Amino acid sequence: MVSGRPRRPPGGSVRPVFTVHARADGSRARAGTLVTAHGEIATPVFMPVGTRATVKTQPLAQLERLGAPMLLANTYHLMLRPGAEVFARFGGIHGWTGWRGAVLTDSGGFQVFSLARDCVITEDGARFRTATDGPIVTLTPESSIAMQRAIGSDVMMVFDHCVPSTASEAEARAAMERTTRWARRSRDARGDSAQQLFAIVQGACHPALRRASADALTDLGGFDGYAIGGLAVGEQADVRNDVTELTTERLPEDRPRYLMGLGTPTDLLDGVHRGVDLFDCIVPTAWAQHGRAFTSRGKVDLRRGAHRLDDAPLDPACDCDACARHPRSYLHHLIKAGEPVGWQLLAFHNLRFYVRLMADVRAAIASGTFTALYAARREVLARPEREEC
Repeated sequence: MVSGRPRRPPGGSVRPVFTVHARADGSRARAGTLVTAHGEIATPVFMPVGTRATVKTQPLAQLERLGAPMLLANTYHLMLRPGAEVFARFGGIHGWTGWRGAVLTDSGGFQVFSLARDCVITEDGARFRTATDGPIVTLTPESSIAMQRAIGSDVMMVFDHCVPSTASEAEARAAMERTTRWARRSRDARGDSAQQLFAIVQGACHPALRRASADALTDLGGFDGYAIGGLAVGEQADVRNDVTELTTERLPEDRPRYLMGLGTPTDLLDGVHRGVDLFDCIVPTAWAQHGRAFTSRGKVDLRRGAHRLDDAPLDPACDCDACARHPRSYLHHLIKAGEPVGWQLLAFHNLRFYVRLMADVRAAIASGTFTALYAARREVLARPEREEC
């Protein structure tokens, strides 16, 4: 039950949970270890997205085969269904799902921005409808943390005010300053919970605001890590990379840095190059649903008629079932026929690709070859799909 979970020491001081072991020459990339209640996480790491306490199409045994040590779940969705009472009864998300690895929960701030209807943001929090004719729901820093405590995640996120990355400076400043005030309330609401808590840097694409947000949250203190939020919502990739780099430069070296909600494999490589340690995104499973796969030779779109009679494996460098047991022709058929197993096979393949990419990145940082790997992998993965091999 919730009452039996570990508690923070008196005073709520932040324990050292992150260690950097290696840094890349000519890059801000670094390899480290994040210590959680459910294991040590080697970073940089990609977290598969299990929004509703499940990664789409992937049963638990598949996730264990995948080798991903940490999943992401979402407070907004789990608050709506099944609700805190279920987690209280089963002792949190680990007891309920049977997942033995670590879990990070988003706070719901992005979902309020992207999904809520008739949303009104006040200093207290967000009031919104979850559907056109749905009931009015209120989410505050305190209720978000209370829900995350009930879920029992290893890492909680502060409740933040997310705005479009292209927002005006005045709108972005107001949201950034509110996010700082909400971060303080989120920190105070954590109480004696031993769960880690990450703050979220906001400020849209305004460099001065991003620096001010990072400085204010660092000065506020009491956080185990820091996230970069409010990106991948309208800005160009080069702008996103610039914002990421100027933000990581401002954050403490002894805390993990989490780039929220993106991206493609090239996004991950770009983020690692700029000093990011944790990533999550729905791209591996979402693209798989539409027949798109990442391979060692570039992107592949299995919807294309060119694959109808193709007897080649999806990726000769991969040993997952999609690659080792089936020709592209069969995978093409499954996708065109809308068979769920096609989505399942490609989703596992894409997730495995991400997990192995991060393992290769960590090894390259440790061996001093990251810049070479970054250049080579990025060139292949950035190819348009028509240039696939």
